[in-house]
Amino acid sequence: MPDGLEKLVEHDLSEDCPVCRAQEVVATALLPAAAAWEDSNGLPRFSLALQGAAGLLGTMLEQGVARDEIEAVLSRLLDDVEAHIAEEGAMGGPPLGSA
Repeated sequence: MPDGLEKLVEHDLSEDCPVCRAQEVVATALLPAAAAWEDSNGLPRFSLALQGAAGLLGTMLEQGVARDEIEAVLSRLLDDVEAHIAEEGAMGGPPLGSA
């Protein structure tokens, strides 16, 4: 994975970690807002997540980030997400109020 995108997926789980902070913003603000927007506008579930992610990735492509670099980072992120989901399942699911 190229060094430029590596820093976007490597984090230390500290309060100062920009990756952890970005994940927190997405989880606490963007995901609930997107779900509410979809619901109130009669859009299919996950339509904003999918189309929004595609639009943001398109911006990365326009800025010169190579598709294979994006695909490598996405593969790693999806692996991390799947591992996190499996870990939460083994521990009884996410904490109450966070689902």
